Amino acid sequence: MPRRHIRVTGAPEAPLRAALTALRARLGIPPNFPAEVLAEAEPAAKAPVLPSYDATGIPLFTVGSPASTELGQAIHLSRRDGGHRLRYAVADIAAFVVPGGELDAETHRRATTLYFPDGKVPLHPAVLGDGAASLLPGQDCPAVLWTIDLDADSATTAVDVRRALVRSRAKLDYEGVQRQIDTGTAEEPVALLKAIGEARQRLETERGGISLKVPEQEVVERDHSYLLTYRAPLPADGWNTQLSLLTGMAAADLMLAHGTGVLRTLPAAPDGGGPPAGAKPRVGDVARLRHIAHALRIDWPHHVSYAALVRSLDPHRPDHAAFLQECTTLLRGAGYAVFRDGALPAITTHAAVASPYAHCTAPLRRLADRYANEICLAAAAGQAPPDWVLSALDELPRRMAEGSRLAGTVERECVGIVEAALLRDRVGEVFDGCVVDADDHLPSVGSVQVESPAVIGRIEGDRLPLGARLPVRLIRADPATAKVLFAPA
Repeated sequence: MPRRHIRVTGAPEAPLRAALTALRARLGIPPNFPAEVLAEAEPAAKAPVLPSYDATGIPLFTVGSPASTELGQAIHLSRRDGGHRLRYAVADIAAFVVPGGELDAETHRRATTLYFPDGKVPLHPAVLGDGAASLLPGQDCPAVLWTIDLDADSATTAVDVRRALVRSRAKLDYEGVQRQIDTGTAEEPVALLKAIGEARQRLETERGGISLKVPEQEVVERDHSYLLTYRAPLPADGWNTQLSLLTGMAAADLMLAHGTGVLRTLPAAPDGGGPPAGAKPRVGDVARLRHIAHALRIDWPHHVSYAALVRSLDPHRPDHAAFLQECTTLLRGAGYAVFRDGALPAITTHAAVASPYAHCTAPLRRLADRYANEICLAAAAGQAPPDWVLSALDELPRRMAEGSRLAGTVERECVGIVEAALLRDRVGEVFDGCVVDADDHLPSVGSVQVESPAVIGRIEGDRLPLGARLPVRLIRADPATAKVLFAPA
């Protein structure tokens, strides 16, 4: 599911980069892996457990960022019996990780890759995540290979999953794929990405799901100041996302039928803005988003649902792009639910997917995916999951929750640092703003959405009319402390 993508450029000693380095230190995030973990990872990279099934003849390809070497998924699309067949290969990190070893313990401590605007703190050492376990072109790799057959409407008709040795033929990027498809020069396995992706998007709409077209924010240093721009996702981004969602839905169905598994769940967000009965309001509920839409002058009539509004937005527009960034806050209620022996959890669906769903396509950057794939492999083979999976299953949601909380803290702090950097030379200026939330215990404290640049900062004042536009003066903007403070002008 989407997160806020922020990228910065500039020299390491630049104030923004220095603030990000200080943030890592303040949060106690280790810059490197312990020596004993590296000592285990390096020989594992040279001698993984290889599967017996050879699928290197399938001409798989990857689609992603041109600079990325952490390639966790490779695909192949073909026509079949009036429908299509998806081959979705997922890096098999379990072929390199010894259960109970130092590397295994370190991945449980980390749980997830952390993304900073100037780089990542990975779940696995680079020798694995960017090397031997990555589905790099021309490299034979152990993988979990999903085969999903689709009918003429791209609905799933059959699912198979097994371990396989695979070899990606090409590393493609979104812009290149989009250009090939638009110009009609794409070979059929690439061209089918559009047909299947669009069909899956239609099915998503029919079942009530929502895919956020979250743009990437780029902060560029120029003449000792910073400029914020957005990179809107291409249609190819969305089509590729649909294949990942399709695989995650297939995994969830397989585990539910098997009676043991780990699901990614999200309670439904109240469309009108209030919380469910008896629930504590979340910071990112729909009511707050309505205030933000109002501040950004985005028309959101009360009879229009959140899903309908999101589908109508254009991520190429800065105001819409800023709103889509804030929409990711509705996903903060997501969690992991484990179950075994047929005793299903209270919630089995993910509200944004509008279906049971499991994280299984990104084991290089999420711990839970390794476990989900192991359970699916066992289910497909009609066997019980390995003992190391079952023994760690009940603890997995806590591990993932801790990792997700840290990732959320990193994201919020990075956003604060970036916004402070954007505004650091504008202290004393007056901006058009809108109060989007207020502290229940301190009515003189809240948050204000500034229209341009589209940032949200803390506001302190005697009267904070929730949802009303008002001029606000910038009092403080300090990237070193990730603090932006406004006051009513």
